[in-house]
Amino acid sequence: MTNTASTTLPLADIQLQIAPGIWPLAWGWWVLIAALLAATLLAIFLLRQRAQRLQARNEALNQLTQADSLAAINALLKRAALSYFDRDLVAGLTGSTWLAFLDSQLPAIKQGFVAQNELWQKGIFANVALSDAELATCKALAETWLKQALPPSSKPIDSNATKEANHV
Repeated sequence: MTNTASTTLPLADIQLQIAPGIWPLAWGWWVLIAALLAATLLAIFLLRQRAQRLQARNEALNQLTQADSLAAINALLKRAALSYFDRDLVAGLTGSTWLAFLDSQLPAIKQGFVAQNELWQKGIFANVALSDAELATCKALAETWLKQALPPSSKPIDSNATKEANHV
């Protein structure tokens, strides 16, 4: 005689635990979040700093399109140079020393201010206005200088171009 009713045990169903969620985060995720936040803040800071450094150059380039005389172009170049270089170095420069300073900030292949010295002197001091072609040449030189020389690199400034102005 077999007793079939007594062979089953009175067991309860298995209760599974809830799957772990993503919160609270493990310490590795916190480190990753902090690194991404720091990288984002650093990128924003560097982009703002670059925009501030280029602000004077961009404003000068915008004003260059409206310049209608060589005196206006020359004054614009002087203001832009004063924005980036030491006032003692730039403020006293005039004539050929000013043009030599402008050329000293450009790569050798882009220089042309000293070569056009007569044109600059004629345009600034003569009573006769420059022709459209001459003014376009001067504007092209000024635009090249604004784009290539500003903001200045960290290399030292060639002081040979300004020695004469310092000893006057």
